[in-house]
Amino acid sequence: MGPGGIATIIAACSLLVIAVAISYAVVRFGRLIDEAKASLKTMTDDASPLIEEVTTTVTLVNGPLKSLNRITKNAEEVSAKATDIASTFLDKGGPAVKAIGMILSAAQMSKSRTRKKRAE
Repeated sequence: MGPGGIATIIAACSLLVIAVAISYAVVRFGRLIDEAKASLKTMTDDASPLIEEVTTTVTLVNGPLKSLNRITKNAEEVSAKATDIASTFLDKGGPAVKAIGMILSAAQMSKSRTRKKRAE
């Protein structure tokens, strides 16, 4: 057997070692994929009840929030109406000004009467 035959045997052994290494890597990668698949299935199975619980919780919280929204809207309407009434009442020439004018004139008339009585 000459140097060419020995080189061929060494090349064949090298290819065998490379083939074994590649097959080992493929088998390990296959196991990694299987483990990842099992972990994902476990996580999905555990997450489903949590998602259902979150959905239930959100539904239960939305009820009082809708009620609070109605109360807030009603309070806003009452506030707007009170502002309109106050601005109308306190307008120039409005009922408040007329009432204050009447009270002031009555007070001045009362003072002038008491002064007249004291003067007599």
